[in-house]
Amino acid sequence: MGKTLAINAGSSTLKWKLFEMPEETVIASGLVDRLNLPGSIFKVKLANGEKFTDTQDNITNQEAAAMVLTRLKSYGILDHLSEITGVGHRIVAGGEIFKDSALITPEVLDQIKSLKDYAPLHNPVQAYYIEVFQQLLPDAQQVAVFDTSLYTDMPAVNYMYSLPYEYYEKFGARKYGAHGTSHRYVAHRTAELLGKPLEDLKLITLHLGSGSSVTAFDHGQALDTSMGFTPLAGVMMGTRSGDIDASLVAFLAEKLQIDMPAMVDILNHKSGLLGVSELSPDQRDLEDTQDERPKSKLALDMFVNRVVRYVGSYVAELGGLDAIVFTAGSGENGIAMRQAIADKLGVFGVAIDPAKNDFRGEEHIVSPDNAAVQVLVVPTNEELMIVRDVDRLSH
Repeated sequence: MGKTLAINAGSSTLKWKLFEMPEETVIASGLVDRLNLPGSIFKVKLANGEKFTDTQDNITNQEAAAMVLTRLKSYGILDHLSEITGVGHRIVAGGEIFKDSALITPEVLDQIKSLKDYAPLHNPVQAYYIEVFQQLLPDAQQVAVFDTSLYTDMPAVNYMYSLPYEYYEKFGARKYGAHGTSHRYVAHRTAELLGKPLEDLKLITLHLGSGSSVTAFDHGQALDTSMGFTPLAGVMMGTRSGDIDASLVAFLAEKLQIDMPAMVDILNHKSGLLGVSELSPDQRDLEDTQDERPKSKLALDMFVNRVVRYVGSYVAELGGLDAIVFTAGSGENGIAMRQAIADKLGVFGVAIDPAKNDFRGEEHIVSPDNAAVQVLVVPTNEELMIVRDVDRLSH
């Protein structure tokens, strides 16, 4: 018996959940937002539904980690910090080094730091939190759970780029993917809901949110995924461009008279739904304005188009399809978006029952009865996958 803490650290946020293990019961969860900025926000939700919010200026990363633990004691969730026996850290980039989650040793920590070029906004801060929690919880087992580990064993035909091969050998230039922890959870949960072994299924999982990615599973193995060397590639996203002609990037950098880092920043933060609509990266805002603003409708139509392109190509790669699964913010809540994507995929036997689809944020099978391809909505649960890996590797 023990408690396990799942840590999901971003460049300006710290998300966390505390689980009672092995029951996998969520005891408390929270978010620290706007780190190192005026108006930093600390939120906690307890298992009984109670919520607490505190705002103060310029909460640092180290202060945020300490606040999580002190508040758990002050709210009566913990009597002693020693009750936390495991901490799982989401790490974005594991390169080709980490094909699975790993117990954190000094060598593993150094390797996470060495992979910073593959995720410069995430790996350094996530490595920092590992060190902080090692100090705050010296007796807890620390485990790293990598977004990319799901994709390390994809077929080379799918992860290689058509560049000089030496660039792969010297610099690791290949597709690494992202959102692997989410896709892994959703795939396993879908198999449970369908009552079949994952190894018997051909699945396509759609993680659609501010960041979006599509993954194909062939009998339990990740066959292909839309994100590439970084999370910038693939389908159109909230502020990311997705796939784009590399020559156009160089052309625009010259026309705008900016360097390549500034151009990449535009592709990451000013493109996608935001860039096309010139209004918002949020699909809800675009749906509310699409009748009056042609650019809002165009952005939504482009998003559906890009997702459909990937799904169609993956159906061909898989040689068939048993189920397609929606998850993440838009996937779980975007009623109209789910319908629009399914309608475009009718040629593959994909269909959605509008009555079954009329809900947000719950597990459902939304395809018609006896459909050739099952269509599901499965809310993602990355934190649960993280603590399961802590439990698996700590015994």
